[in-house]
Amino acid sequence: MRVRVGIALLLIVACLAAFNYLRPIPAVAARPLLPNSDVVAGTAPALPWPARGAAAVGVSGLGFIASSGNEQAIPTASVTKVMTALVVLTDKPLKKGETGPTITMTDADVQAYQTDLKSEQSVVKVETGEQLTEFQVLQGMLIPSANNLADTLARWDAGSIDAFVSRMNARAAAMHLTHTKFADTSGASAASVSTPSDLLALGMVAMQDPVFAQVVGQAQADLPVAGTVFNVNGVLGQNGIVGIKTGSGLNTGANFLFAASVTVDNREIFIYGCVMGQPSLAIAFAGAKALIGAMSPALHVRRVIARNQSVANYSLPWGAATDLVSAVDVDLAVWPGMVLRQHLNASPLVVDKPLPSSTKEGTEHLVLGDYKLDVPLVTADPLYPPGRLWRLTRLSF
Repeated sequence: MRVRVGIALLLIVACLAAFNYLRPIPAVAARPLLPNSDVVAGTAPALPWPARGAAAVGVSGLGFIASSGNEQAIPTASVTKVMTALVVLTDKPLKKGETGPTITMTDADVQAYQTDLKSEQSVVKVETGEQLTEFQVLQGMLIPSANNLADTLARWDAGSIDAFVSRMNARAAAMHLTHTKFADTSGASAASVSTPSDLLALGMVAMQDPVFAQVVGQAQADLPVAGTVFNVNGVLGQNGIVGIKTGSGLNTGANFLFAASVTVDNREIFIYGCVMGQPSLAIAFAGAKALIGAMSPALHVRRVIARNQSVANYSLPWGAATDLVSAVDVDLAVWPGMVLRQHLNASPLVVDKPLPSSTKEGTEHLVLGDYKLDVPLVTADPLYPPGRLWRLTRLSF
């Protein structure tokens, strides 16, 4: 009897040991080592907002930074042409160095020129049969701010001005410019309205198109009939300003949507801004330069994650462990007081075969303003499956 009991117990132990050994190796979750959020050190400067009207500022990569807080939708005037150009370049894109298709001026184009001239709008002279490239018409619309060429582009691109304005508003809606409404292509209509924050967002998108940025950065251009035309942006090249568009002539004041290139810790960064409802273009220009001057010293480039920095950890139940480390350095432009958000994306790890060091095992998702990037993470040390003894004697299920 005792022998039978002993044999039975041995069989039970053997079965349990075999079951234990053959059970799957457990998956182990990564433990994050970084906080979910981190506030950029420093105190943001008090910005010199204009005494009248409203303004908003942003930074390349970071996006919107701040506004004067008293924004109301008012007429955009010729800043409207930024959206006109963006829609045209979306529908009929150009690469830098290309001039695009030829547009032949018609009687309708000449009539538009004459009508706008009589009403003292900004115009560029055209003649019936004159041939301009897409690039040249963009130059004429954006540099001397010709209202008649905004309509020319609209008819050429969409077949009619009404159809083109519908495209402008559809694009504004897609960009979530909730306080923006376009009634025409040039901004001559007081019903084309927006806010500094909306126009700031529009300008930051438009400047990503290299052809648009090239045109608004030109001080002058030569056109077949009109001859040399000059940029109405009177501060182009000052305080790092590289564009983008003025707007004035309506009784609600002058507007200036601008971009400025500044060097921060040996890196080029763009400051964007929009001032609206100013008493004159000269005051709008001065306000833009004051904002650029106040923002530049507060900007820095910070290493938010260093290469080989430990970001997470895998700790395995049989005693093995490794950190997940960043595979790259991550340097971002930062603004005091902004919040860097961090989230670990790493799947539970099953080590059922040797895992070499430097194996990619996840990412760290970073969000800082408009920056959104996934930092690749790799194992710092090799990992090996558990030995026989641990697999036979483990107690956890």
